[in-house]
Amino acid sequence: MFSRILIANRGEIACRIIRTAHRMGLRSIAVYSEADASSRHVRLADEAVLIGPAPARESYLVAERILEAAARTGAQAVHPGYGFLSENAQFADACAAAGLSFVGPSASAMRALGSKSAAKALMERAGVPLVPGYHGEEQDPGFLALEAQRIGYPVLIKASAGGGGKGMRMVERPQDFAAALASCRREAASSFGDERVLIEKYLMRPRHIEIQVFADAHGNCVHLFERDCSVQRRHQKVLEEAPAPGMTAERRAAMGTAACDAARAAGYLGAGTVEFIVQPDGTFHFMEMNTRLQVEHPVTEMITGLDLVEWQLRVAAGEPLPLAQEQIALHGHALEARIYAEDTARGFLPSTGRLIHLAAPAESVNVRIDSGVEEGDEITTHYDPMIAKLIVWDGSPDNARERACARMLQSLAQVRIVGVANNVDFLARLVACPAFAGADLDTGLIERERGFLFPQEAEAPPEVLLVATLAELLREEEGARAAAAAHGDPYSPWHLRDGWRLNAGYRRTLTFRCGEVEKRIAVGYTGGGYELELDGHSVSASGMRTGNSRLDAQLGGARVPATVVAVGDRRHVFLHGRAWQIVAGDPLHHAGEGRADTGGLIAPMPGKILALLAEPGAALEKGAPLLVLEAMKMEHTLTAPAKGKVRQFRFEVGDSVSEGTELVDFDPEAQ
Repeated sequence: MFSRILIANRGEIACRIIRTAHRMGLRSIAVYSEADASSRHVRLADEAVLIGPAPARESYLVAERILEAAARTGAQAVHPGYGFLSENAQFADACAAAGLSFVGPSASAMRALGSKSAAKALMERAGVPLVPGYHGEEQDPGFLALEAQRIGYPVLIKASAGGGGKGMRMVERPQDFAAALASCRREAASSFGDERVLIEKYLMRPRHIEIQVFADAHGNCVHLFERDCSVQRRHQKVLEEAPAPGMTAERRAAMGTAACDAARAAGYLGAGTVEFIVQPDGTFHFMEMNTRLQVEHPVTEMITGLDLVEWQLRVAAGEPLPLAQEQIALHGHALEARIYAEDTARGFLPSTGRLIHLAAPAESVNVRIDSGVEEGDEITTHYDPMIAKLIVWDGSPDNARERACARMLQSLAQVRIVGVANNVDFLARLVACPAFAGADLDTGLIERERGFLFPQEAEAPPEVLLVATLAELLREEEGARAAAAAHGDPYSPWHLRDGWRLNAGYRRTLTFRCGEVEKRIAVGYTGGGYELELDGHSVSASGMRTGNSRLDAQLGGARVPATVVAVGDRRHVFLHGRAWQIVAGDPLHHAGEGRADTGGLIAPMPGKILALLAEPGAALEKGAPLLVLEAMKMEHTLTAPAKGKVRQFRFEVGDSVSEGTELVDFDPEAQ
């Protein structure tokens, strides 16, 4: 076993690998870009080497700089994590040429499986069932359009070298094929440096089930059961579980055998994932094989009790697999929720900013947090916007999935994030959704359950406003005590904030706004507390603030634990497992807030203009595409908010823009 390992990655996967390396007594070496100089993976590693500027193409994707860092630090092995260079055969070759152990499959296996088209041809020869489609080398747009017609709509265009939903589009009509193909190619070239695509039949209501496999250099190959990754948005997984609900022992054995056959056909070594699309009748088809560790590997670890990173390191060091197939047992049920900095109400647009407040449930045998950030860190436009992975497990013999779902809801209720938009509330609705709870799963679940998952924004309940008011009053008390302590006369009555007035009681009003609704709370001071009046109802209130913005409130005699984080005039209230954002009241709040919603003519996030899709002066229908903005490795098409025309574009292709920047001068047609 080597003793010094360099991790050619960043974020939560780098932290994850460091944790196992330290447990095994290995020295960990991190690499980092200028944007990551103070990041968590750098702080956790034993050593760290700067490899370039913030853009990944100038740092994490530059193999030469990573190899230089390995040579400088005396590393004996390189773990690529996932993403970046993890499936780059040239990088694997370069590691071998430099005398480094590459923690992953051979370059030849990567080449065989790295192209989805080549992998499908290999699987076809090995007898692994495939989805109907075109996987060849011919890439002429006209030819591909004819292939789509032959396969039959709807079809799925997929980047041949892709993954993570990038370079992927579902096309329902022939007239939409050319635009979707062009978009896929741009995204694929940007993310993977390869614009080639394949086309497959889009199967209706399929499930996405994958098998974790492991192979060593001694001829051993095993599978570690399956994961159900059907719950996706924009073809990206958001909630995964193991084992797959409803999986029979016979089907598990058949899929496990097919997965091992696929690995053997490629001469595979190390950890890999064979992904299948499964039809409602249980028929399964090979989609692709990922030649790396998967983001969702923790659910497999939870149900098997194994450390897959340790297995990777041992196999890379030439050791045989620690266990044979019959020695690997499945126990309980696990779920993983991916917590992203994204605005779910705006089509899951990525969000950027500083993590002003970040809290999570305590880790235990049942709850695990994998994260690459801590409170105070930045979510930037340069990298994936994942904040953390929340993994829960339950080992109950009869109703493990139901109990695991309950644990997930309980754990999500303890996640509190301020500083970026995030999907925590959405994830809680997803787990509570009757379709998910009942295991009625397919890759279209989020779209078909939109009514449940995207409810109309509700008015903040009275309890939220009362808690925010109490937190405000207690914060004032703390400020007064601090000022008194720093004053020459700390016992002066002028420092008190108890509402005392000579010959009269004192009442004041606090104003809060939630959305467009403004509420006024009348505050009366009582001995040891307050009397709060909202909408004609009064309640006694008292409490105390503790660390990390926690509030132990007493409202009308009932204990109400909450968290209230103040950022400028905004109050982020976390109560009963939900997050609310309200504004501390200035009745003139509308002044100076900027122009009203223009229907998507303002940049929703920082990014780069990739394409201008409309001619200035041309008549356009509502919803017509105007331009393509690239942000966080994904393309976002901005559309006309109404019938009208573009007067002018304010930027050209290739220009970078900031969030909130006006992009288009648009003239709506008079109604």
